[in-house]
Amino acid sequence: MDVSEIKLKIEQALPGAEVEVRDMTGGGDHFEALVITPEFEGRSMVERHQLVYRALGDAMRQQVHALSLKTLTPSQSQRGR
Repeated sequence: MDVSEIKLKIEQALPGAEVEVRDMTGGGDHFEALVITPEFEGRSMVERHQLVYRALGDAMRQQVHALSLKTLTPSQSQRGR
């Protein structure tokens, strides 16, 4: 699985999300993702991560060994910039 596939899966599951994905090791199995979407409003960090994991489905069990997530609402993202 590559960065563009992960990005596309997340964007399809969370329409309108801003998604950035990096391959951390170059091996195609350790990734880091930043996901910014209003869908995260009122949700805990665990719930946000579950939404992203659900978007990736079986890839999380088979192709992606590690995924570091940063999940923000648009207002949280603005405060950090």
